[in-house]
Amino acid sequence: MLERVIKYAFDNIGNTFSGKNVADYFKSQQRKIDLNTVYNYLNALEGAFILYRVPRYDIKGKEILKTQEKFYVGDISIMYATMGNRDRMIGGILENIVFLELKRRGYSVYVGKLENSEIDFVAERQGEKIYVQVAYKLENEQTTEREFGNLLSVNDQYPKYVVTMDDFWRDSIEGVKHLYIRDFLLKENL
Repeated sequence: MLERVIKYAFDNIGNTFSGKNVADYFKSQQRKIDLNTVYNYLNALEGAFILYRVPRYDIKGKEILKTQEKFYVGDISIMYATMGNRDRMIGGILENIVFLELKRRGYSVYVGKLENSEIDFVAERQGEKIYVQVAYKLENEQTTEREFGNLLSVNDQYPKYVVTMDDFWRDSIEGVKHLYIRDFLLKENL
């Protein structure tokens, strides 16, 4: 059953979920697992640095929320070895890469919640804060509006970035900067 929980977590990189979501999923597959067992497995995977748990942060209320966290993989090669190469997972993998880089830079990382929208990352370090949205590509107006719009709805003056695989897209929108993933990874200071 541990292997199935691992695969569920890997398959949901970049999505919020809870232990109850995992247990309910297995129940729908006619496989029963105790909720405490799910939490024990997730805690063990986190303790082994296979997964990182990222809590949600209410931007307006300035508090950490207790449900619907995200999990990211400590080493993407473990995910590939377990799941194979799946093109549909590229968005989650890109988000995972950005998460790991923020952690490497010493940030405390949260998933931002602002009313009904989500900010992929709220990262804090020594009194500074940045907001980061991650998207595979800004291939249409709807995606561009969603990624930039979520950040524009945050009403403060901290830096805001949209990180994508678009190496030709250099525009900023109303102070929200676009960064090509390579530039994000190589840039010394954000």
